[in-house]
Amino acid sequence: MTAQPYRELFYTTQDGLRLFARDYGTRASRATPVICLPGLTRTSRDFEAFAERLSATRRVLCADLRGRGRSQYCESWTDYTPAHEMLDTFDLMGAAGIHRAVFVGTSRGGIVTMLMAAQRPNAIAGVIFNDIGPEIDIAGLKRIAGYAGIGEAPPDWTEAAFRLRMANEREFPNLTSEQWYAYARRTFAEENGAPKIDYDARIGTALRKGLEAANGALPDMWAQFKAVNHVPALVIRGENSDILSAETVMRMEAGHPDLVSVTVKDRGHVPFLDEPEAVAALDAFFERI
Repeated sequence: MTAQPYRELFYTTQDGLRLFARDYGTRASRATPVICLPGLTRTSRDFEAFAERLSATRRVLCADLRGRGRSQYCESWTDYTPAHEMLDTFDLMGAAGIHRAVFVGTSRGGIVTMLMAAQRPNAIAGVIFNDIGPEIDIAGLKRIAGYAGIGEAPPDWTEAAFRLRMANEREFPNLTSEQWYAYARRTFAEENGAPKIDYDARIGTALRKGLEAANGALPDMWAQFKAVNHVPALVIRGENSDILSAETVMRMEAGHPDLVSVTVKDRGHVPFLDEPEAVAALDAFFERI
């Protein structure tokens, strides 16, 4: 069996959940460690290639947020909130012995990062926002709410790749068959050789309940975004994103003294972080921090 490129880190949250994170790289590195937080229904698998590459010089933690991947599920949908996930991430830092880190926040993970910055700004050394910002386009959020926690797992991996392609090809028009298959492997866990949904369906319930409560008027997070003004920031946006608009990115650039943005061609929500434009921007960012 091939050795895993990461250590398994299990830790317990303040409210008693047992959560999981992948721990890449040497703990002795003097470079600022990196913590990767995935999207709403996503897991640490989304950061595999990124973490393996970066871990040559840094320690990199990739979290399975509560109710996702190998982390414990909650008993109630009301416990799936960015505020809970913020506290969980502080618990992860404590378990890992990390006091300050660069955060890579994909979608929901970027929201959690902004909340963390508002609560404990000194814990943030830099931020990479992957297709997320202080304002979310409600059309994109409704799209996600339309499938999160609904439906059954595909019967096999070929069908899994096919379904993902049918649902996302318009926003990701140039992926190869191999890339769709790899995307399926990141999206689903495996059980008895077949795909398995890898998150608690109640996460979708929590999202839909939140949209109902918002009644079409989503609150923005510009105040929390200002809490990262003291550190370098990078925004990576998918050209076809229906979550993060180009206008919001422009406002982020205007409101932050040290923020760089890059738009990834032929990508929707979210870029994979392996595209040439994304890799170049990431390399430049980490050279400075």
